[in-house]
Amino acid sequence: MGSLTRRNLLSLGGRLGVGLGAIGALRAAVQPVRITDVDLFRIDIPVGKAEAAAGVMHAYEVVKVTTDAGVSGYSFAGPGVKALPAVKEVLLGKDLFNIDSQLREGLGKWGGVEHAVWDAIGRIAGQPIYKLLGGAKDRVTAYLTCVWPGPADQEQVPFADQVKMAVKIKNAGFKGMKIRVWRPNPMDDVEVCRLIKEATGRDFKLMFDRTAHAPVEMSGQKLWDFETGLKVARGLQKAGAYWLEEPFAREDYLTPARLASMVDILITGGEGYSTLEPYRQCLLHKTYDVLQPDGRNAGGIFRCRQVGILAESFHVPCILHGTMGLMLAGWLQATLAIGSPLQEVALVTPPLLPEEQWAPGLKVLKSPQMFHLDDGDLLAPTLPGIGLDVDEDALSRYRLRT
Repeated sequence: MGSLTRRNLLSLGGRLGVGLGAIGALRAAVQPVRITDVDLFRIDIPVGKAEAAAGVMHAYEVVKVTTDAGVSGYSFAGPGVKALPAVKEVLLGKDLFNIDSQLREGLGKWGGVEHAVWDAIGRIAGQPIYKLLGGAKDRVTAYLTCVWPGPADQEQVPFADQVKMAVKIKNAGFKGMKIRVWRPNPMDDVEVCRLIKEATGRDFKLMFDRTAHAPVEMSGQKLWDFETGLKVARGLQKAGAYWLEEPFAREDYLTPARLASMVDILITGGEGYSTLEPYRQCLLHKTYDVLQPDGRNAGGIFRCRQVGILAESFHVPCILHGTMGLMLAGWLQATLAIGSPLQEVALVTPPLLPEEQWAPGLKVLKSPQMFHLDDGDLLAPTLPGIGLDVDEDALSRYRLRT
């Protein structure tokens, strides 16, 4: 055929019935879509004092990404307005679809902004993000992470209240629950595990979160030494727990691996990492049985998908650290793209169930439903982007003016 010149290509197109008009349309369709504006603002949806005290979600940090295609993308996962100048510096004038380049230029510092970029991409493509990233699953089993009001260590919560909430969650159709293992005597939490499993049965997954860095910052507790971690892990294993999350310091890749090699209960972690390198180190050192990137901390949806691919190459499951309310939309897209077996819904404030806790957020949507639940599973959204039909008038109405 000889060398392929522009003239030959056009001639070939004509012979194939494509024609100049179709080629021109194709060329126009692949022109870059530019980001023309970014807005960060806070909304606060009015609720009663009793609702606010009960823990319903009514305030969000909103991201709006505007493009020259006349399509905007949204996220409800922040950051706050103070980040706006830096975000604009990274995004304004850039090709909307060039996510990888944006991450290299700093977008990963604001995972919630990345969600909004993807939302715009999905809206232009007319597809949910998980499908654009190759996801095939259309549902995922949800588990709820419950934190009671009061001191972070939960010592003030009677064992019976935790058992009661677990039974309520099971009766609502959910298949699992996670609580903290932060009590000063961690063997008390082992006893809670035993009581909950007696009440819910073996098929109800019960996870425990140590999140080792947090007690030091939030309640003055010290990090566990290895012997304490081993004692608790063995106790939880015997009582029927499903996993123990971040029992040691996040920067410690070796001690969790040692623990994981000595117990059958799953040892999990990874929510605090913000680049790919720590996940690589975890996989190389066999630090965790399950990797748990956070949908915002890790840098956004695309970075979570990268972690999922990396983990898959080591035959390690990837299950996102979770969130709640309108923010959950971006997390769910990443989970479905990865094909994870579970999605954390957190933090649930007992005795509320998720639908009760996120109910105020419905006021900024055109749909009467935020997420579709079926027998404890979250169903894949059918709307494009992150799957929320945002009501711009409602956003304007609840926007806080600064």
